[in-house]
Amino acid sequence: MEPKFKQLLEKQQYGVVGNHSSCKICTWTKKSLRNEGTCYKETFYGIRAHLCCQMTPTFTCCNRCIFCWRDTSLHTAIKMGDKVDTPDEIIDGCIKAQIKLLSGFGGNELANKDKLKEAQDPMHFAISLNGEPTLYPRLGELIKRLHERGKTSFLVTNGMFPDKIKELIELPTQLYVSVDAPNEELFNKIDNPVLDKGWDRLMKTLKLLPELKTRTTLRFTIIKDYNMCNPEQWAEVIKLSQPMFIEVKAYMYVGASQNRLQIENMPRHPEIVEFSKKICKHCDYQIVDEKIESRVVLLMKEDREDRIMKFD
Repeated sequence: MEPKFKQLLEKQQYGVVGNHSSCKICTWTKKSLRNEGTCYKETFYGIRAHLCCQMTPTFTCCNRCIFCWRDTSLHTAIKMGDKVDTPDEIIDGCIKAQIKLLSGFGGNELANKDKLKEAQDPMHFAISLNGEPTLYPRLGELIKRLHERGKTSFLVTNGMFPDKIKELIELPTQLYVSVDAPNEELFNKIDNPVLDKGWDRLMKTLKLLPELKTRTTLRFTIIKDYNMCNPEQWAEVIKLSQPMFIEVKAYMYVGASQNRLQIENMPRHPEIVEFSKKICKHCDYQIVDEKIESRVVLLMKEDREDRIMKFD
């Protein structure tokens, strides 16, 4: 990692780990530690925010999504460097960096001391902070080592490398595929893929989902005046992949995305609910939960009790 890039990341409160990884304290982790609310993933799935480590094994990405809160000019590529860190180096480094980033809460009068003590040993690893994690060549090993340590793993991918998902030696606890458009034309406009045949790659990934023996999720990022349309086409994406969960979430006007979009492109929560209902009319899924603060709803075929994970 170039020193200037590392310096910029640390200024943005990233915990830089090794040659290509990092973690960062999520806003909802901070809120949870202050008893000010929690992440929608805790509401939907039971992933406790104060025990979550938001991390990535690579900053490299192969899409330049217009809604991305990152500066896509800094991390868009299709290859990693030659110095590849081991899974254990990444895990140990992220835990150490997480503890350091949380150290300031020790003197915060509003911090829940019990939660802060528990947070020193994160339980849930959200492999989703930055970049495209399937570009890390030892991703399957990373997931396996997390599970061997008694951790859970939540992998978010843009679906550009279906073969790498198929070849994982161990699947994550929950697999998320980001789907940002209901058709190829809008996909190219919104995701700006570096690779050829990006839409075809995504479709191949979605076709894999019904065969995978793990919890599967589609994440729809909805941008007003861009992809808040064609609900029947969104439903076709759902029918193709048959996920356990679908998150329909509003684009958030934050970070570098403010240089590409307008605040008017951020849907209000009632608009997300209404659009989700339109999608549900074309498939056998229904709204089973929502988190107003995050402008997100959860779709499932039925509201199953086992969606809430049970942890010791």
